[in-house]
Amino acid sequence: MPLTSTFPDIDIPDVSATDYVLQAATRLPEHPAVIDGVSGQTLSFAQLAGYIDRFAAALSERGIKKGDVVAVFSPNTIYYPVVFHGIARTGAISTTINSLYGPEEIAFQLKDAGAKLMVTVSPFLDRALAAAEKHPVEAIIVLDGAEGHESLQDLLTSTALSVQVPIDAANDLITLPYSSGTTGLPKGVMLTHRNLVANIRQCEPLFDVDENQRIIAVLPFFHIYGLTVLMNIGLAMGASLVTLPRFDLEQFLGAIQEHKVTRVYAAPPMVLALAKHPIVENYDLSSVQVIFSGAAPLDQELAELCERRLNLRVCQGYGMTELSPVSHATPDALEAPRGCVGVALPNTESKLVDPETGEEAAEGERGELLVRGPQVMKGYLNNPEATAATLDEDGWLHTGDVALVDDDGFFWIVDRVKELIKYKGYQVAPAELEAVLLGHPSIADAAVIGVPDEEGGEAPKAFVVPVPGQELTADQVMEFVTSKVAPHKKVRHVEFLDAIPKAASGKIFRKDLRAREKQKSATS
Repeated sequence: MPLTSTFPDIDIPDVSATDYVLQAATRLPEHPAVIDGVSGQTLSFAQLAGYIDRFAAALSERGIKKGDVVAVFSPNTIYYPVVFHGIARTGAISTTINSLYGPEEIAFQLKDAGAKLMVTVSPFLDRALAAAEKHPVEAIIVLDGAEGHESLQDLLTSTALSVQVPIDAANDLITLPYSSGTTGLPKGVMLTHRNLVANIRQCEPLFDVDENQRIIAVLPFFHIYGLTVLMNIGLAMGASLVTLPRFDLEQFLGAIQEHKVTRVYAAPPMVLALAKHPIVENYDLSSVQVIFSGAAPLDQELAELCERRLNLRVCQGYGMTELSPVSHATPDALEAPRGCVGVALPNTESKLVDPETGEEAAEGERGELLVRGPQVMKGYLNNPEATAATLDEDGWLHTGDVALVDDDGFFWIVDRVKELIKYKGYQVAPAELEAVLLGHPSIADAAVIGVPDEEGGEAPKAFVVPVPGQELTADQVMEFVTSKVAPHKKVRHVEFLDAIPKAASGKIFRKDLRAREKQKSATS
């Protein structure tokens, strides 16, 4: 039986995402909408709405029309919402590009999405130009200005008429973020205006966010977590966003202290730093009420360690790009066990199935999490095969994540379907071992993959980043894990690294670790 949300269903208005987000501009015109966490420069909600109108008019004046794709290659700035919603206002579609991408990766996305224009910033211009040589675009707009390119200021001075484009919220795309899904190369995830409006509405009953809240916006807006949960939900609910271009711990802590941030949306590496880094003691973080973690699993012990240190609440949610992105979250008003990802959002159905047979898992058993609801993507761009493999004919999205649900309706993500290690036929979850490793006082970060093993077929290998200045041996790491897990889960190989390869969202790049291991095997 599919599991329904414990929250009642809600109505989803048939409006564009931009119209929905900008409701706060009518209610709170002079209230700060976005604040630069470094310079303090601020846009009010009225200014934000006005700039979006002018940016859209200028794009339209330059030939951008409904259905066109505009690439956005930029770090977080106070103008990112202007660009995103200015594009949406014309009926065009944004494709948000990872700030860390090199020219080849950018060119792939420009070509695959069919981008007509690119919006970037001057520090990224060299990569943008190199990518455009491989896949040309009509123009590159440089927000902060560069010789030979129009700037944001050029566009905002447009005197063209405001754009009035009818939006079919259920069918018209608003954005094309890229995701690898459960497997394979990055694919364009087709998200409609209704997808985003639905996800904002679904989260509203769970999050206690209003104009009295200040949200630190350091998680990248190019990632769906930052785009929806921080930017669009925050603005729609009237909160002020304090933007930072990247995660630098001192800058991050300084911005929280200076701007009296009340709400921190984080990824697990950020929670790890807040829980363990000595520099945290130098800052006043007393304004923060809650840290909400997402993008990758957060260990229960790490959440509790951070809570005790900072005397606040740490909770988490679950989602993926294909879900706009949230399907499960911990409500502010509900006490939930640490380590769970909360409950299903309103209008959301969940189902756990055996990934091998597709049969529903028995009560209390783990299974692949399937999700159905209005936040589920339209599909992958120009990729019906990948769409069919992820989104079945009954509308269930196959997440590729292994989950459990307890008697109180709280969901727990225990691993990835494709990442389970099989040792002598026993399933070993890398995420479980990573949580154990992070409990060691001399381990700053860790990741686990399966490697070939003569005895067990496959065995867990830990990649470990020691705390600076701490002495740590492979034997000590293995003994620590052995003392805490069943024999078949023991770590049997250890390698020390300076850093664990991760996405900007905090998700571990296990494929990079597997490639590293494969290369070592080939040369040994």
